Amino acid sequence: MNSMLLAEDATLAASAAARAPAQPFRARSLYFALYENAAAHADEAQAYISAQIARVAALPADLPPTLAELPDWVQQRTDAVGAQYRDYLAARKAGAPRRYFSCRAHALYFIKAVAPTKLVDGAWLYGLLKHWDNPAYHALIKTYLEELGEGVPDKNHVTIYGKLLATHGCEGWEALDDEHFVQGAIQLALGHNTERFLPEVIGYNLGYEQLPLHLLITSYELNEFGIDPYYFTLHVTVDNAASGHARKAVQALAGLMPRVGDRDAFYRRVLDGYRLNDIGASTTSCIAEFDLQDELVRILATKSVVGKNMHSDYCRVAGRSVNDWLADPARIPDFPAALEQAGWIKRGEAVEHSRFWRLVHGEKAEMFGVFSAYELQVLRDWITAAPDGSRAEGPRMLTWRARQRTLDNLGEQQDRGAQFPERGLIRRHPRLEAPDNELRLLEEQVAAAPGKQQAMALLGELMSPAAHHGAAGLMATRMYTRLFDA
Repeated sequence: MNSMLLAEDATLAASAAARAPAQPFRARSLYFALYENAAAHADEAQAYISAQIARVAALPADLPPTLAELPDWVQQRTDAVGAQYRDYLAARKAGAPRRYFSCRAHALYFIKAVAPTKLVDGAWLYGLLKHWDNPAYHALIKTYLEELGEGVPDKNHVTIYGKLLATHGCEGWEALDDEHFVQGAIQLALGHNTERFLPEVIGYNLGYEQLPLHLLITSYELNEFGIDPYYFTLHVTVDNAASGHARKAVQALAGLMPRVGDRDAFYRRVLDGYRLNDIGASTTSCIAEFDLQDELVRILATKSVVGKNMHSDYCRVAGRSVNDWLADPARIPDFPAALEQAGWIKRGEAVEHSRFWRLVHGEKAEMFGVFSAYELQVLRDWITAAPDGSRAEGPRMLTWRARQRTLDNLGEQQDRGAQFPERGLIRRHPRLEAPDNELRLLEEQVAAAPGKQQAMALLGELMSPAAHHGAAGLMATRMYTRLFDA
């Protein structure tokens, strides 16, 4: 990737060394194990966190030495990010290229690459729900409830991100390599072991909820490619230092710092949790790892598992049948160039000029449905990019916001305020997709609980990282929020 991106990621250089050693527990397998049945893997989760803490012990942490300095530290970070973003915007206005995304496929690749982390958003705070009656925990619990959108489907962060993946055909994130699951595994393991790792949870939250520069830039560039940036812009607003999650993170540390005992030891553990943010795949590393040619080859290799026996022998490219090309993994990297040399693909021209594109795109295309929306975008961007780096001019792409304004002007956008109220009836809330009798049963069980403690415990079980974005979990979150705020 470009030097600006590499320079921005230089602050994570020390963590690169920490990524190198083989880990005793695979992040990807632990991620899915904790997501499906955390109780059965409690020992593995605790051991994993302990191993990651040891892994980050030598990494630097820029937190101030005392609690009293934390508010100023947050403000200084926010000011620095704001100044850097203003510089970025000024450079773009002066004609500088995008800093992160070379093409639309690159942007969609990023959305898929960070999915394992985004789809467990807020998970590290889950175990704190049981402390609803202790004011010292309220700032962290409120943060978790806001991550869950307080039970409103269109504000639940995981629901929003899942919709973004589905909209653009970004399937297959489950097959990403282990490094992409490190942060998600850490979040899940912390969330299911908060009693044992409370200082680390506080420190992790303090680091995760600070506003980073990359969040602002990704939001800006996704919008340019006509991709809804709402998930990212939402985090710009809710993580603000004035009243948002960044401030709540500082309040939580101040409220939970022990008054009796070894405060220094507690704070050292907070630093360990803070450092846990710096390992595994990051936003900038996921962006930097993208290569258009390599991604096209990877897609073709994935398709070859089924496609190697599905093509007629009369269709030959460079003297070989398509089945022969796809049957040998060693030949697949040369297949795109062979298609180009055979005239099936015309690089640097509009995709409609390529015979291969017409085979895969369009309702009457012979290979309609073989490639997902994301995979078609990779192919489109590869075809339109000439070897010298120039790109065929396509139709002008509207930004996401411009498209929404156009829809508003055409009257195609309904009144969302009326259609999706932020607070409605607990059970009959718009867009829930569970049988009404299941939701009614939940209401009955909560009503029959002996007391508030038992009711909150029942609701908390449905607010786990694996369940909160389902219909019952959303309803449980709304009920918990009302009881919590009462």
